[in-house]
Amino acid sequence: MASPLADRIRPQRLEDCVGQKHLLSEDKMLYRLITGGKIPNMIFYGPSGTGKTTVANIAARLSGKTLYKLNATNASVSDIKAITANLDSMGHTEGILLYLDEIQNFNKKQQQSLLEFIENGSITLIASTTENPYFYIYNAILSRCTVFEFLPIMAEDIEEALARALSILEEELGLTITIDPMAAKHIAETACGDVRKALNTLELCVQTAPLTQGGLEVSLELAEQSTQKKAFRHDKDGDSHYDVISALQKSIRGSDPDAAMHYLARLLTGGDLLTACRRLLVIAAEDVGLAYPQAITITKACVDAALQLGLPEARIPLAEAALVLATAPKSNSAIMAIDAAMQDISAGHAGDVPMHLRDAHYSGAGKLGRGLTYQYPHSYPDHYVPQQYLPDTICDRVYYRGCDNKNENALRAYWERIKNKKEETK
Repeated sequence: MASPLADRIRPQRLEDCVGQKHLLSEDKMLYRLITGGKIPNMIFYGPSGTGKTTVANIAARLSGKTLYKLNATNASVSDIKAITANLDSMGHTEGILLYLDEIQNFNKKQQQSLLEFIENGSITLIASTTENPYFYIYNAILSRCTVFEFLPIMAEDIEEALARALSILEEELGLTITIDPMAAKHIAETACGDVRKALNTLELCVQTAPLTQGGLEVSLELAEQSTQKKAFRHDKDGDSHYDVISALQKSIRGSDPDAAMHYLARLLTGGDLLTACRRLLVIAAEDVGLAYPQAITITKACVDAALQLGLPEARIPLAEAALVLATAPKSNSAIMAIDAAMQDISAGHAGDVPMHLRDAHYSGAGKLGRGLTYQYPHSYPDHYVPQQYLPDTICDRVYYRGCDNKNENALRAYWERIKNKKEETK
């Protein structure tokens, strides 16, 4: 049975790898480490189809070490023991390089089983993961490894890999294969940075392309049929998920409605309606806040409508909410105020509630001095009377500092006028 095209054309030299110039250019650290044959313990982090396995294979060959491969989705501690049992054999004079794919699927005990061999140098570990290693790999392993991030491959680099694959397919089939440049571009773009997916699509196209006197022809129509729709990376529990949420909030905070629409669309295309609803409510309070207090009411109404409608119609009220928030004036005074107050509480700066503010709605409260000197603001002009509300130990604390916007400036001016008038009448 023939192996997949991606395996058959796997590069044997770093110079033949497409993309990852930030790692594999001649002046970059990873390139120098691998070509020098001095391989440290490493973690390759990035999406599927970006060259992690290919680079690991090349590293093992240039190091002279014996390569073992395990996939953490189905491997166990016994598999690691089986490898380490033969460490002293004649075949491993240069040491062992273990390529552990999807290491995030190993639990703490399984990961720790590698520590002894990593520390004494008998095993060099190259682990790969599609998840953020700082979240999924235990510190004991992480601290002994260098992390290299592999990025999605650019479409023009994928086209380079497709051209190389076509020449290999021509040689295997003994036929001339022509591809419409627009078809190659379409395959590269719809792969979303995944070379393996692009190569699988190309192989499918070649397998189903009509045979003519000139050989096989891959048309744009055939490429579109093979891809059907663009691949879309969205894992509701993965690292990219949190990146999209972060980008959505930062785009709205930065008053960019177009970017807000883009990241909202990514969440909704991934079917993540609840996250979109929750995040928009947070943004309304955190980033718009008192600059436009009605924003959270509007957002809540849009969220309620979206949850009642469900997808795909839910996209419409959520888009409305996101655009209101992105184009609204911004104030973070609410989150800054509550965070400052909670920081005081966490630091033990609380103090006793002043006696005049304590609950006086029970028999005997007066005998205990509760509420005796409390002044009811509604009994005074402008519904305001100066009195102390914070505990004595922090009576001078200022948590709320209004931002510079029309609404908060008006509130500030109103209270300055009321409070100054009270001072003048003393």
